[in-house]
Amino acid sequence: MNRLAGVTSPYLLQHAENPVDWWPWTPDAFEEARRRDVPILLSVGYSACHWCHVMAHESFEDQPTADYLNEHFVSVKVDREERPDVDAVYMEAVQAATGQGGWPMTVFLTPDAEPFYFGTYFPPAPRHGMPSFRQVLEGVRSAWTDRRDEVAEVAGKITRDLSQREIDYGSTEAPGEEELSGALLGLTREYDPQRGGFGGAPKFPPSMALEFLLRHHARTGAEGALEMARDTCERMARGGIYDQLAGGFARYSVDREWVVPHFEKMLYDNALLCRVYAHLWRSTGSEPARRVAVETADFIVRELRTNEGGFASALDADSDDGTGKHVEGAYYVWTPEQLTEVLGEADAELAAHYFGVTEEGTFEEGQSVLQLPQHEGVFDAEKIESVKSRLLAARSQRPAPGRDDKVVAAWNGLAIAALAETGAYFDRPDLVEAAVSAADLLVRLHLDEHAKLARTSKDGHVGANAGVLEDYADVAEGFLALASVTGEGVWLEFAGFLLDHVLAGFVDESGALYDTAADAERLIRRPQDPTDNATPSGWTAAAGALLSYAAQTGAEPHRTAAERALGVVKALGPRVPRFIGWGLAVAEAYLDGPREVAVVGPSLGDEAAKTLHRTALLGTAPGAVVAFGVAGSDELPLLAGRPLVDGGPAAYVCRNFTCDAPTTDPERLRAALTR
Repeated sequence: MNRLAGVTSPYLLQHAENPVDWWPWTPDAFEEARRRDVPILLSVGYSACHWCHVMAHESFEDQPTADYLNEHFVSVKVDREERPDVDAVYMEAVQAATGQGGWPMTVFLTPDAEPFYFGTYFPPAPRHGMPSFRQVLEGVRSAWTDRRDEVAEVAGKITRDLSQREIDYGSTEAPGEEELSGALLGLTREYDPQRGGFGGAPKFPPSMALEFLLRHHARTGAEGALEMARDTCERMARGGIYDQLAGGFARYSVDREWVVPHFEKMLYDNALLCRVYAHLWRSTGSEPARRVAVETADFIVRELRTNEGGFASALDADSDDGTGKHVEGAYYVWTPEQLTEVLGEADAELAAHYFGVTEEGTFEEGQSVLQLPQHEGVFDAEKIESVKSRLLAARSQRPAPGRDDKVVAAWNGLAIAALAETGAYFDRPDLVEAAVSAADLLVRLHLDEHAKLARTSKDGHVGANAGVLEDYADVAEGFLALASVTGEGVWLEFAGFLLDHVLAGFVDESGALYDTAADAERLIRRPQDPTDNATPSGWTAAAGALLSYAAQTGAEPHRTAAERALGVVKALGPRVPRFIGWGLAVAEAYLDGPREVAVVGPSLGDEAAKTLHRTALLGTAPGAVVAFGVAGSDELPLLAGRPLVDGGPAAYVCRNFTCDAPTTDPERLRAALTR
């Protein structure tokens, strides 16, 4: 019996018709393994994972393989996006044992959840030095049956080793100039000056490191930091990793040049990158940065928004290539012949030149990913827009990639922040409204009466899994951005509820943070990781939200907790800056204050007050917080005691317990919020 039919995870639902007798991660699954005295196969993946789909088709849909699994194992399927804690604990074990990790993740456990054998993708037949999945199953079964003592010894040792690992927390002191300069030097050494980005292939968008570079430039004027951020953003936006027709970024590039992406589109990447490009525009006035920020925001709202007002997790990499076969990238790639079919010969030739489509192809089987190579000369903008719109219309007739419709709290928090700021910067109230709708959904559906947060929902039904640290931190970040943009104090209040839970349930006496709450399900190890992965770590995201909340409210416990949490950035920033970029960005805000801006007017609709408010939002001072409201209002704490000046709107800027004289002049306010 397959037990996945009633779950809310789209990834698990993809396996609901498998002949494998899947269980979700529940105590009952482990009790069943004890009763039958068999090991557990733990299979972890996610909906947009290409190789997860491949292994599912090759092995989990295969009746003989399923029969063998059902007879000799209890099979547990986990969506890593719903249970990041389970994923983190066993991924740490896989990486420790094999030196690498990835998805699908395949782990064999004792009925006490102790791991003893590991892997990722296993093929249906031996290949490239890898055993077949059936060989692995037979080997594990043989070990379990004939060498049980050895299995128990290995499982116990692995579990003990994991439980004894400690984070090198460093100190409870926030980093200073020396550490941030050291981090900048480290990034400079790893920077790819020819292609942008850091390191070699595969190349991931370094969103959090880019935020640090922009903030470091804003605070210190370091031109090298701005140059690395600007050039990386340009190279990514010109590459195949960016959807040149509809906007939005793919997960990563398989090459160093950003040409061929891994085609899945994730909400978190696009939220983070939308914000990066908006902040780059704020720093430089770059028109390409503005275009990419707006196009990415429009992609999020157009293609990921759910009927309930939240945002779906991802679009798959694979889609039907028109023959019934699911192929990675089929929706996005073009041949010269396909361009001609849509555009006619003359415009197809123009499009091939403009987008880098060649006879040989830049992808597979003579197909090309659209990109924007550097060209000499000037193109007719109207003609290019016509070409793009016709190609987009033709592409929309292709079978679309599947969408993972679950709403993840943390990623929606990132999207709320990005859409609120992008909408405010570019006079797009519709984007702000989309951010508010998503925030409303999180409050209505994901928050319980004690302001505890559920991690996921789908189709208006909340999931059973508790929020982890990144959920509380990123949703608070989104709410704080909404408070600054809208002037509505309710969002600051909800952020406070969430951050109070962080202080009560996720922080230990040393100031270190855990990824799960103290009252969460006990795993073989309580996960704790301060380094960035695809998203900011929960640890540093919490530090940032706590710091901003303290600046908005004057709450000393939150400020102290942020300072103590930043101690890990002091330890890791100079050593591994690529992997703690968000912590470095928060540290930049900490060193700058952050600045606190209160804008008051005679009414919220007063044009001069709105101009001051927009000027405040466009200030580049790292992590500056903004409160906007009517003079005399108690909507936001920063507005208290801030009167009008000569009956007109005014802005107050404070930093480190010192305030400038209020100003009514947008230019003076702009100057006060730059280096």
